[in-house]
Amino acid sequence: MTEPTLVILAAGLSSRYGSLKQIDPVGPDGEFIIDYSVYDAIRAGFKKVVFLIAPGMLEDFEEAISRRISGRIEVAYAFQSLERHLPEGFELPDGRRRPWGTSHAVLCCREVVDGPFAMINADDFYGPSAYRIIYDWLRAVDVSASPMRFAMVGYKLGNTVTPNGKVCRGICRTSGGKLEHIEERTYVVRTPEGPAYSTDGGKTLVPLPEDCTVSMNFWGFTPAIFGEIERRFPDFLATALPENPQAEMLIPNLVGRLLHEGLCTVDVMRSGDVWHGMTYKEDKPGVVEAVRTLTAAGLYPGSLWK
Repeated sequence: MTEPTLVILAAGLSSRYGSLKQIDPVGPDGEFIIDYSVYDAIRAGFKKVVFLIAPGMLEDFEEAISRRISGRIEVAYAFQSLERHLPEGFELPDGRRRPWGTSHAVLCCREVVDGPFAMINADDFYGPSAYRIIYDWLRAVDVSASPMRFAMVGYKLGNTVTPNGKVCRGICRTSGGKLEHIEERTYVVRTPEGPAYSTDGGKTLVPLPEDCTVSMNFWGFTPAIFGEIERRFPDFLATALPENPQAEMLIPNLVGRLLHEGLCTVDVMRSGDVWHGMTYKEDKPGVVEAVRTLTAAGLYPGSLWK
């Protein structure tokens, strides 16, 4: 069988963070969050990682990442740009710089992924158990199943909301370990009463349960997802952009549509680890402290790669 691949999405512009957060050190020996993701993936059994980046980031990534993990895992690169996979005759909206979103990012990996794969964000610290869970699932999945079989590692919402600003979260409804509904909320904040979301820029806040399951973009897919994204991308461009020239084709919304149409099932597995992330610069001290604590407890060595 084809060994599972880990895909790390790292092409974001880091606009809210203010710098290239994918290679901002958080570990005691200068490690990045990506280092811990790859380290945990190797421990779980992954033998190949694909970094999805913007074309201009290659030199930085090769210098900062590849030299650390050379010889430990196979490394490949995929590139996301506004021009890739665009329908013939389509013209870019004026002022558009932001990539087309996580669905388009996954599609851009098609040429370097030849089997089941896990997808994660570059700036999220998921914890080691998530990689073991998803690796075992990917090793066992039937890639030819119909409906398509996908998986998701879920986290408790209350543990994933930063006090430093709004974030995007895929709010899930589950039953019996299966995903029934998911909707990406692009404005989720921490309030004194708990998490809440808004659809009008923060004017009105709707409470969310602390313990509800959310997607942190830790997905398990079969190659069947590529064809669905390719088929639906032109429709997204035709319908979403006239309303919002900065719209993005997001993976949670795509999976939600496939679920609604009966084209896929999604196994949901809750991780026992605490998620940590760096959306804003103010988030970094908390991540650094979490890594320090996990290292002191023996979960990670003081230097990952030495």
